[in-house]
This record gives sequence, C-alpha cells and structure tokens, in this order.
Amino acid sequence: MRGRLPLKAALAALAVVVLHAAPAAADPPRPTDYRSTVTSVTPDTGGIQAEIVGGDAFLQLTVDGHEVVVEGYGDEPYLRFRKDGTVERNRRSTATYLNQSRNAKVDLPPQADNDAAPRWEKVADGGSYSWHDHRVHWMGNGKPPGVQAGDVVQAWTVRLSVDGAPGSITGNLVLEAGVSPLPWIVLGLVAAGAAVWLGRKRPAEVAPWAVLIAAVGSLVVGFGQYRVAPAGSGVNPLLIIVPAFAVGAGALGALARKRTTVAPSMTLAAAAAVIGWCFLRLDVLWKPVLPTTLPYDLDRAITAVAFALAVAGAGLIVWGGALRLPRMTGAVATSGGGEPR
Repeated sequence: MRGRLPLKAALAALAVVVLHAAPAAADPPRPTDYRSTVTSVTPDTGGIQAEIVGGDAFLQLTVDGHEVVVEGYGDEPYLRFRKDGTVERNRRSTATYLNQSRNAKVDLPPQADNDAAPRWEKVADGGSYSWHDHRVHWMGNGKPPGVQAGDVVQAWTVRLSVDGAPGSITGNLVLEAGVSPLPWIVLGLVAAGAAVWLGRKRPAEVAPWAVLIAAVGSLVVGFGQYRVAPAGSGVNPLLIIVPAFAVGAGALGALARKRTTVAPSMTLAAAAAVIGWCFLRLDVLWKPVLPTTLPYDLDRAITAVAFALAVAGAGLIVWGGALRLPRMTGAVATSGGGEPR
C-alpha cells in the first residue's frame, strides 16, 4: 500500500492544479501591457476619489457625503452612490451587462434598455464600488496601430453628476514598455542550480526544503494578487488555495521520517502544485503591469525562483531514488502448505 502513496499524492496535486486552471466566474485583474490612470475628478469636492485597479482592469469610485450618479455608455444612469454609502446599479442600463466581462462579450437581456426608467438594485455598502469600465482600457484586438511604448493610447472620460451638478472622471491609457524575461530566467536557473548542487549528495534531505521554500514564496505572491482584486471581481481563490496546499504538503515532506515514502510523496505533491501554479502565471515575467500589492520585480523574482526550486526538488526526489520501497528482509514467502517455495 505504501507504494501507492506517491501516485495518490501526485493525483491529488494534479486535481488541484486542474481546478486552478478552470476559468473564474468573472474577469479579475491580469498582467497587462497597459496602464490607465486617473488625471482629474470634477467637481473637486474632496469627498470623491477615483482610481484604477489592476493596471487597466477596474475603475474604482469611492464617495463620501455626496449623491453621485455615474453615466453608462448611452448617457443613461448606470450607478448611483447615495449619501449613506449605499451603491446601486441600474438593471435597465446596458452597462450593467457589458461590464460583466472585460471584453464586453455578453448577450444583452431583454430588460436592458437605456431609454427606460431605471430599476435600481443594491450592489455595495460603504460608498465604494469597482467595475470594468470599457472607456478606461483598450478594447481593440492586438496593440493599437502606430502606438509606441510610452505613448497615450487614448484619453478617456466618464461622465457623472454630483448632487445634481455635472461632473466627470478623466484619465489616460498608456502603452507600457515590455519587460525582458531573461533576468528572471537566469535567476531561476541559478536557484535550481544551487538546489541541485546542495542536494547532489543528500537529495532526499535537500529536496523537501527546496520545495517548501518554493511553496511559501508562491503563497506570498498569490496573496498579493488575490488582495489587489476588488470585491466581486471574480478573483479565483485557488490563487492562494493551491500554494497553501503546497505549503502543507511541503511541510509534511520536510518533517516526515525519511525512511517512509511519506516524505517524498508529499514533496512531489507540493512540487506538482507549485509547478502548475507558476506555469499558469509565467506571463508575469514579461508583462510590464502586474495585478499585485507587491513590487513588480519581487513578484517576478519569487515566481521564477519558486518554479525553479519546485522543478529542482522534484528532480532530486526522482534522481535520488527516494521513492523506492525498502527491500523485504527476514521473511520468506511460503506456499499454501507452509513450506518454503
């Protein structure tokens, strides 16, 4: 039965990774080539704050002590921020449905009618709400023609009313310069090389700790990405569940008795989870704008090192033969009659 533990652990890790690959219900912030910024909010009352979340993914508006109505794409009332902090959304506005997807690839229901009287539904408390506003990000296919890194792709405006007076939020969308993945690839190779060199004589002892370090790093990065996503954005909780699983399995691998197959089995399971998790977000190594609360270079460095250490740790386990079962000693197989065969 012990010989089946590695297979069971690997299958469990594979199931976690496959679940992580499933699409989320909405469009959370993702690595991007664009950065959208707010340049002004009028009127300047001091009680209205607007910012972009996730590079160019969401427009977030926070209102304190005012009644603000945000217009949709057909000049219809789309959002209403009340003075008590209640945020309402107009079910008749086409923006309510178009903003469910970053690319606005949705079918409008029959009740969507910008000319109809608003039907308000409560969507938030606390006077703050975030949404995919398609005026603040690039909606075309591919990069804008003729635009170079650092150029303004488009200036955008979101009209609103503040206590009945006209107002607006304005900003710019800029194409950012790309990032070379080469430094992060080199960093990963150095980390993998160091792990292999340290484990060349004692692979079964070094591998679990290399994978555990990779898992902890992945959890830190996953938390940074999960935390930056606004409420209701559809951010996948497996961003932190997968590395948390890897930390648990990696800790068991590092602390289990080495004469059993528990240590290598758990180490391989943790390595599989980290490798799958990192592989699905490798574009952070070359995308310039990342959805994270961490410094961008720290996110890239941890991702590269975690991927490399997990691969190296799994390789050490396999190369070192830690999964081989101990030979049976002191026992003689007998036939049904009890006589030695």
